[in-house]
Amino acid sequence: MNSTDLSVLKTAVAWLQAGEQIAIATVVQTWGSSPRPVGSWLAMRADGQVAGSVSGGCVEDDLMRRVQTEILTRHTPELVIYGVSQAEAARFGLPCGGTLRLLVEPHPNLEILENLLKLISTQQIVRRILNLQTGESTLELGARNDLFSFTAERMQTSYGPRWRMILIGAGQLSLYLADFAIANDFEVIMIDPRDEYTSGLEMNLDKANLKLIKNMPDDALLELAVDPHTAVIALTHDPKLDDLALIEALKSPAFYVGALGSVTNNQNRKARLREFDLTQAQVDRLFGPVGLAIGALTPPQIAISIMAEIIALQHGVAVPLQRL
Repeated sequence: MNSTDLSVLKTAVAWLQAGEQIAIATVVQTWGSSPRPVGSWLAMRADGQVAGSVSGGCVEDDLMRRVQTEILTRHTPELVIYGVSQAEAARFGLPCGGTLRLLVEPHPNLEILENLLKLISTQQIVRRILNLQTGESTLELGARNDLFSFTAERMQTSYGPRWRMILIGAGQLSLYLADFAIANDFEVIMIDPRDEYTSGLEMNLDKANLKLIKNMPDDALLELAVDPHTAVIALTHDPKLDDLALIEALKSPAFYVGALGSVTNNQNRKARLREFDLTQAQVDRLFGPVGLAIGALTPPQIAISIMAEIIALQHGVAVPLQRL
């Protein structure tokens, strides 16, 4: 659940707790070019207040009119379609003739939404299953590989950090990168056994939504059971720590393994890694120097370049492994 949708959930809960009448709209299908992916949602209050978006502003005004005049008088979910024809696409501002199908829930259950918010605040992945005939929803513990699904009988959505980022090192760059990662639906875990780097961080872990492990990186990675939804980035500049982490990460199914450093440092690092029980193919998986080449110089800029590279891989965009 990304930060935008989490904000919608918090707002919806607050409105319901205040006694407001609301509806929630979820994007269930798109065709063509659509500004919001399936699973995105929007909360609408009876008086016209809106939190979130389902189309980037293209259809929200018309959707609110329908909610106020029709949907809030009902008790079961309503399917709303925009952009079926080119003329409608132009009318509602859907780009390239795109089509948008929304499921609108009148009167969502406050207890369900409160429990959902409570569970994902503890970094749990949760499935919400909505019965389209009755409008009732239930919650289940989910998994990182859960997918959104929609049928004539039910809608299943997943919330919580379905991606995980493991950062080796608790320095300034790690903190910036953690902020960007959390905003992009990642659970973030920092690994650093060095007290001089972690002593000040521990006091702010809950506020930052970070987990800190003070074990040696190789042991910690083995305990964490790295999966295909995990990115591992080595940021300490200390071969004793970075290399230990990379040896285990490159043998794992992690979708991204990167290391900070210059081109020369990266070449030397790969030469060291080949001396261990890694195949050439495993060593060649390493992204280094880590991050897209955008001329980044400061820690925030470098963090942006790393996050951009990871997002590109998430969306199937090819990025070069080798840096010149």
